[in-house]
Amino acid sequence: ASWNAGACCGDAVKTQKNDVGFVSALLDVLEDRLCVDDKRVFSTGMSNGAFLSHRLACELGARIAAVAPVAGVLGVQSCTPPRPVPVMHFHGTLDALVPYAGSTALGFIPVPDSFSGWAKRDGCTAQPVTTYDKLDTQCSTYEHCDAGSEVTLCTVKGGGHTWPGGLPVPALGYTTRNLDATDAMWDFFVKHPMP
Repeated sequence: ASWNAGACCGDAVKTQKNDVGFVSALLDVLEDRLCVDDKRVFSTGMSNGAFLSHRLACELGARIAAVAPVAGVLGVQSCTPPRPVPVMHFHGTLDALVPYAGSTALGFIPVPDSFSGWAKRDGCTAQPVTTYDKLDTQCSTYEHCDAGSEVTLCTVKGGGHTWPGGLPVPALGYTTRNLDATDAMWDFFVKHPMP
């Protein structure tokens, strides 16, 4: 019912499930049985799945080409990926479950800290530039990073704990229609296969 992504979530964290090991073993089986392009293995997820995507970038960066977490931040204390991992993060400013400003009580870092942390890990230089701007949604990108990687943060002003462009779930807050996260992350993934 949950993934062990460090600061989040549920029984998987309490019982210290080895979900990174599970994903690695799953990739082994899939690559053995199917025609898998190991240069194009990506991770995305929402909420707990987003936390896991961040963790996979840290610990399985040799196998995961790029990640695109939605409504979740980096939840592990130590993150030393084996190479620069491209990251495209989506988050609403009014997310009540994973607050944009972070939560010390929950152990969640602020979204801007997650963004700048990935930029530092990926050796990005200069300042982020605006790469998307439509009404309530803006994306900022560190474009000059090691090994051609990029780090992008797409912020939805007033957005809730929701998937941009996805099915609205009013109980979880506002869902923007001004950006389709699925399409945006697909374009990002196509641009960033494993070097």
